[in-house]
Amino acid sequence: MKTFLASLIAIALPFSAAYAQDWAKSRLEKSPRHGEWVKIPQGKRNVESFLVFPEVKDKATAVVVIHEIFGLTDWVRNVADQLAEAGYIAITPDLLSGMGPKGGGTSDFGSQAVGRAIRDLPPEQVTADLNAVVDYVTKLPACNGKVTVAGFCWGGGQAFRFATNNPKLKAAFVFYGSGPEQAAEAARIQCPVYGFYGGNDARINATIPNTITLMKKAGKTYEPVTYEGAGHGFMRAGEAPDASAANKKARDEAWVRWKGLLKKV
Repeated sequence: MKTFLASLIAIALPFSAAYAQDWAKSRLEKSPRHGEWVKIPQGKRNVESFLVFPEVKDKATAVVVIHEIFGLTDWVRNVADQLAEAGYIAITPDLLSGMGPKGGGTSDFGSQAVGRAIRDLPPEQVTADLNAVVDYVTKLPACNGKVTVAGFCWGGGQAFRFATNNPKLKAAFVFYGSGPEQAAEAARIQCPVYGFYGGNDARINATIPNTITLMKKAGKTYEPVTYEGAGHGFMRAGEAPDASAANKKARDEAWVRWKGLLKKV
């Protein structure tokens, strides 16, 4: 478990780029969908979470979105809004809730300090926070009872790790995050895991063969797809105004795949 957790820590993108998200904030402000902040009790803390509902007639599947190592940014909230646009309830928790120097969350930290704070989060606390979010969203009257998890970068690794700890999940969507390194961890997974990786991301891609082996031996579903030419963080970078052609193409193709998989949940 220690090696698995250690592999979640590395940072591959500059923090300055991650925080230059005026374009994401602008899209959120123009969204016609209902987004709101909710406080989810967990131990002595409340997990501040951004929740977005789809404009649909029937009850919907929910997606718990785990943020990057940059914390709960406008871009992550924008992802939640786009999932709601596709017909799903989306909720993204700030896993730094109550951990800030002023008692707040991500917004309490500077662009450099937030990464260190996330790296120092106790794994057990992260799991407990995510369990609380799953329980909350499952009980929403608009939810059909099906809950999936998705994560990006640090959050991608956490999505994979969370799948080893919560048997209620219906699917896990791992965006450029590492997988378990122990057979016992893979054996605990009860849902299919779908991976999304950039071709120019050797650090993470080097972990894929071992993940394939462990998941296969455990009899679990793991389907990784690599988008050639794309870098680490292509879902965010591919949406930015200055996106490279490869990152934009990977982002667009990954969204098509993701929505297609969600329809099968």
